[in-house]
Parts: sequence; C-alpha cells; structure tokens
Amino acid sequence: MFSAPESPYLVPFDGSFSIAEASTEPKTDGHRHKGAHRKASTEKLKRLQRVLAAGDRHAILLVFQAMDAAGKDSTIRAVMQGVNPSGCQVFSFKKPSSLELDHDFLWRTSCRLPERGRIGIFNRSQYEEVLVVRVHPKILASQKLPGELNLETIWEDRLTSIRDQEAHLARNGTVILKFWLNVSKDEQKRRLLARLDDPDRNWKFEPRDVIERRYWADYMRAYEEALNATSRPWAPWYAIPADDKPYMRARVAEIVADALESIGLRYPTPSDEDRAAFAESRRELLGNSDRKKP
Repeated sequence: MFSAPESPYLVPFDGSFSIAEASTEPKTDGHRHKGAHRKASTEKLKRLQRVLAAGDRHAILLVFQAMDAAGKDSTIRAVMQGVNPSGCQVFSFKKPSSLELDHDFLWRTSCRLPERGRIGIFNRSQYEEVLVVRVHPKILASQKLPGELNLETIWEDRLTSIRDQEAHLARNGTVILKFWLNVSKDEQKRRLLARLDDPDRNWKFEPRDVIERRYWADYMRAYEEALNATSRPWAPWYAIPADDKPYMRARVAEIVADALESIGLRYPTPSDEDRAAFAESRRELLGNSDRKKP
C-alpha cells in the first residue's frame, strides 16, 4: 500500500477532524501554488501517467466530493490537462437509475472502478449514500432495502462497507485519493448568483442547489463524520480550501502527482526472452528482409 502524501489539508486518521477548524481559504502562501506551480504538477502527472500505463500494476482512483459550485468539474479539467485521454476515465454520479437501485449501494461505483494502468475519477461517488441520503433519509424508501430500517446504525454500517472496500482495493494495487473541496457558504452564494447573472452560465444553474443550501449545517455534520470514519493512510481524505479556485486546483494537482511519484512507478524491465526477441527483431530490421523475394 502507498502512504498518503503530506499536506496541511490531510484529514487525520484518528477521527479528530473538525469542519469548524477546516479553512476554506489557503493556510499557506497562496501565490506559490497557482499558475506555474499547477502546470509543473500537471506536467509531472502527464509523465507519470505514461509510466503507470506501461507498468500496468496499479490503478489510481480520485474521488471528488463537495457542495454545489465548489469547482469539482473545473478542478478535474485543470488537473488532468494534458493526460492521455485513453488512460483516464471520469464518471459523474447523480440520481441512481432503476437498475442501480436493484443492487447494493456500492454496485454502481464498483462497476466503474479503474483498471490497472488507468486513472479513474469519480465526480461524486458512493459517499453520496452517507451524505445526501443521510441529510434526506426519505430517499431510503426507494432503495428496496430488506428488513426494517434502523437510522441509528445504517450510516455507520455504510461507512464500514466503504472503508472495507477501500482497504481491499488498496491491498490489490489501487491508489485512492479523496478530495473534499471545502467551499464557504458565502462563496457558494456568490458563485450561484454569478450563474444567474451571466446568460452564458445559466445552463449551470440548478434551483435545487439553492434548496440544498437550507441544509448546510446537516451536510457539514455528515461530511465531518464521513471524513473522520474513512480517512486512512491507504485511502486519505484531503479537505482542500475551495474559495480560491486556482489555489485549490494547484494543491490537488500537487497531491496527485506526489502520490504517483511515491509508489515507485517504473517502466517494465524486459526479460531475457524479451531481450533475445529484441535482438532478433533488430537483426531483421537492419538486414535486407524488406526486399521482395524473387
């Protein structure tokens, strides 16, 4: 298993994380982590992604969770800039389909886990089941769950299932990095109003986002419990300040690149049989084999 890259935004593994103490603004000098700094990290990531694909031993899973308008889409776009599209896959999870509701709550994300050699990105994820569903427990009625529901235990049961699955994936070569983009309520309001004021951005506005703001405190409690229950060295959470988008993108890119670098990716070493085949191929290419035979 890999070890979580150090960061001032790493959620502790001992359950001591407090959202009240988590900053939505940069804790460090923000200027150093913008522009050129992000580009340097994305260049490193682009190089490491090629080695990841060639080695075909690890998979990378990036999970993004946030309140609406925190910048998930733009961060994914910025961080993965220049990465070979064939080595990366992005899935956005919204309201479950009828097919998905016929399975357990982990099924729809499990079906989309990245293969070895690839980077998988979840824009929202299985964590919605302990966030949105916890804030709106009436959703459980549509999930066809057996037996009588116990709201006192179901959330811890689900968090245990998520934690166990992540440990299993990590043991089998999946590097898991989870990012909570921590936007303030005031900054979210500003961004939602900007979507309303700009005709070219009206399409991004969802009235439902304003309704969900009414449950802000409930969401923060759900996030705090989920992050504390599931931030582990092999599947860490990072609470990234999201009020400054360029800073946020730079820090995410830095953490992803550092994680890939830490697992010691290498291009495959040819075996003796491979080298013998290479030598034969070289002789043929340097010889006259391309001339047509009479």
